[in-house]
Amino acid sequence: MSDKSYLIRRTDSNPVFSNDFSNPSWQKAGIIDINNFRPEGSSHRPEVKAKALYDKDFVHLFYQVKDRYVRCIRQNFQDPVCKDSTVEAFIKPAGAEGYFNFELNCGGTMLIYYVIDYTRTKTGFVKYEKVHFEDFAKIKIFHSMPTKVEPEIQDETLWTAGMSIPFSIFTKYSGVKAPLAGSEWTANFYKCADETSHPHWASWSPVPHFNFHWPDAFGKIVFE
Repeated sequence: MSDKSYLIRRTDSNPVFSNDFSNPSWQKAGIIDINNFRPEGSSHRPEVKAKALYDKDFVHLFYQVKDRYVRCIRQNFQDPVCKDSTVEAFIKPAGAEGYFNFELNCGGTMLIYYVIDYTRTKTGFVKYEKVHFEDFAKIKIFHSMPTKVEPEIQDETLWTAGMSIPFSIFTKYSGVKAPLAGSEWTANFYKCADETSHPHWASWSPVPHFNFHWPDAFGKIVFE
């Protein structure tokens, strides 16, 4: 496990997702800097920040990206959104056999798997489950960009995206209940844009290989 650590503070009210990353409802949340870029990418280095809060029912994630070369064409649930301008959270509950990858493109389309054996195959992974649409529908999503961005926006663009993920999804697929104060899970947070003119791959906790599916590199997230 990485030496990275992030404290997720509890909130008693629903934090507001908007174009304003500094909204007061997020003032208790520390900043997650997603600034470890893989050398395989282009020279484009967007400034990517995230925040997280939680309550008894949800973990809330909010991203801000100062970007260029923004593209977004995947519009169906479980499309390969990592090929677009996308932010991601890979989260492994304490005691779970696997981890969840929540991938959200700038237009609000998501891909979500529960991955138990992340060994790659031609069709995905050795052992994983696609989260069902009825569970995805319980996630609250925000996106400041249009659902489709094509042609690519080459000028500097500031965009935000957010997701409130119910703990019931973690419980249904992994059997792990909502965290109590003091619980420690592991996670990593990412930014990618595989099929843009300037592809790049950035993470919060550095990954030793050109592969975001590397839970040994996850950092620690502590629920206050």
